[in-house]
Amino acid sequence: MGKLPWYFDYFIHSCRYNPTVNFIIITDDMEDKKLLPPNILILHKTLDEINNIASTKLGFQVKIKSGYKLCDFKPAYGLLFEDLLAPYDFWGHADIDIIFGNIRNFITDSTLDNYDLIAVRHDFLTGYFLLFRNNEKLKWLFSHSRDYERVFRDEIHYCFDETNFHFQDFEAKMHYSQIQSDVESMTHVAKRLDEHKYIRAYFDYHVIEGAYGKLCWDNGKLMYKNKFEAILYHLIMFKTIYFPKKTAETIPDKFNISRTRIYKPRNINR
Repeated sequence: MGKLPWYFDYFIHSCRYNPTVNFIIITDDMEDKKLLPPNILILHKTLDEINNIASTKLGFQVKIKSGYKLCDFKPAYGLLFEDLLAPYDFWGHADIDIIFGNIRNFITDSTLDNYDLIAVRHDFLTGYFLLFRNNEKLKWLFSHSRDYERVFRDEIHYCFDETNFHFQDFEAKMHYSQIQSDVESMTHVAKRLDEHKYIRAYFDYHVIEGAYGKLCWDNGKLMYKNKFEAILYHLIMFKTIYFPKKTAETIPDKFNISRTRIYKPRNINR
């Protein structure tokens, strides 16, 4: 919701290099985006329209008043947008402050065959990237939280799609049952249902976060220190440090990310 930020162009560029993954972007920014790759679809919808969709699909009235509150609804996107997602074996939700590497180097056919829920951290679910098998069980997974209706009806943001702000507890490997949370988040739900063998959940660490620097994106492949490949770089901290003076006219096929900026290597002419 709102004007799309400068890093959206980098997001789009990295999506272009993942042609076997389709991206559906729903926004109220009416500015036309030029030269979109064929695997990206942009749909224009207002927040009021999304409220109507959510209220109809969930069966009770919701009033989402800000784009940030949409984070709590991410686990329900499989239901809210089920018509759009019908052709797919898996659906997921992602943020746009992301630069993807090669997604399918990590999300392999074997992983898709053997798991229903696929996370890219080892300890908790992330709202910026998460995949669900496209079936009724996973479509309604959010409803296994005892608090989902409270979360959806309330205007407060609960970080429901992730941990209800209990990141450090999950990082410390506390058992979900020992984490006293205001609401039962999706990480609580996923850990519990995986333990009970209701779903098969995949957790592994495939991402770069923070302002680490020493990142190189080269024709769709994302490397850290030229040694470790990552599925994505989450710009959550970097975007608070780097403020380009103007939007890049074109994104190069190779660029580096330091702690404070994105730049094209000097030996790259294109």
